[in-house]
Amino acid sequence: MDYSLAALKLLCSQLKEAREVSSGSLQNSFTLGPILFQRAWLQGVLVSSDGGGPFLLDDGTGVIELSLSGEFRQRQLKVGMYVMVVGGYFLRAAGEPSVIKVHKIVDLSSSPNREAMWYLEVIEAYKLFYQPLMDEFM
Repeated sequence: MDYSLAALKLLCSQLKEAREVSSGSLQNSFTLGPILFQRAWLQGVLVSSDGGGPFLLDDGTGVIELSLSGEFRQRQLKVGMYVMVVGGYFLRAAGEPSVIKVHKIVDLSSSPNREAMWYLEVIEAYKLFYQPLMDEFM
């Protein structure tokens, strides 16, 4: 994992547009237009798959599976919590959902207006950082 690449603030719906890059030095890299990334920063509600399966994150635009290491499994994560997640983005075999291998997870459930603010943050990041790069790319 190349930690010099930014973790992009994204919505699940935007991850569907990401394309895998085949590069020897940057394994598991993706692009959104000209923007190269390996990690994603998402926020949403924890939901469960099949009651007891892996946690899924629902951000209102889509759902993505979270792969949690032992460190995170020991925390008191509960269905319905609103969380911030940063982690590596990985594609699976055709037909299977993508997954975020969690590096950081923070419970934001007690923060008022958290969801509305998140959408504004993603829009701001897009307008300030991502869109100018995409305009140059086109």
